[in-house]
Amino acid sequence: MKYPLFAGIFLWVKRMTDIALNIEKLNQDYGKQSVLTDINLSVRQGEYIGLVGVNGAGKTTLIKAVLDFISIDSGEIKIFGKSHRETSSREALSFLPEKFIPPYYLTGRDFLAYMAKLNQIELNGADIEKLFEILDLEMSALKKSVRQYSKGMAQKLGLAACFLSQRPMLFFDEPMSGLDPKARAYLKRHLENLKTEGKTLFFSTHLLADVESICDRIIVLHDGKICFNGTPSQCCEDFNAKDLENAYLNCIGANV
Repeated sequence: MKYPLFAGIFLWVKRMTDIALNIEKLNQDYGKQSVLTDINLSVRQGEYIGLVGVNGAGKTTLIKAVLDFISIDSGEIKIFGKSHRETSSREALSFLPEKFIPPYYLTGRDFLAYMAKLNQIELNGADIEKLFEILDLEMSALKKSVRQYSKGMAQKLGLAACFLSQRPMLFFDEPMSGLDPKARAYLKRHLENLKTEGKTLFFSTHLLADVESICDRIIVLHDGKICFNGTPSQCCEDFNAKDLENAYLNCIGANV
């Protein structure tokens, strides 16, 4: 099966740059409150990056800024070398929001067909079956109305749509939300396999164990600032901790 749009995007990406995401001097305020301060971050193609921070640290705001969901106060964001303000820059991304709620009036199959049309790809039954097996989602879910889905089932459907899109970069906000331990393990295994294919992953999470097991780098965002950017092992070493959890707490000054 061929994916002409994906092939075109891939060639364009390879031609333009090996930097998937570049953020320079990003600042964002809400009223008098500073939410993001002087954010500088670069992500190379093929890297897996985990963004962590307490509630209100600015993680979702950063994601919204990259996706041009909000107007930034200052700074520059480029996706594969193109300004994030250009709609075409996001053609290489597949995004799953934190609170993913598919249209309740659609069946699972209708939703996947709708997303395939938006992504200009053809659905293949074998691909869907394989992904559903990977995500531990029954094929019978395709015939069910989304209103009958549990939180976990809806999350798996959203993940399936993202993976079927064949985009070179996955951009997720809390992708493990609602997943049981078995589904989390299956998803992590699939992400590890995708890494060998050259996929790029940028995701926010509260689960440090997931970052430690699948990510090349951890970005710690605290009070709107990046207070660490490096490998999980470097984080443990820099903050004199035997594990990532205590390193993180030391990083944000919360260990007691």
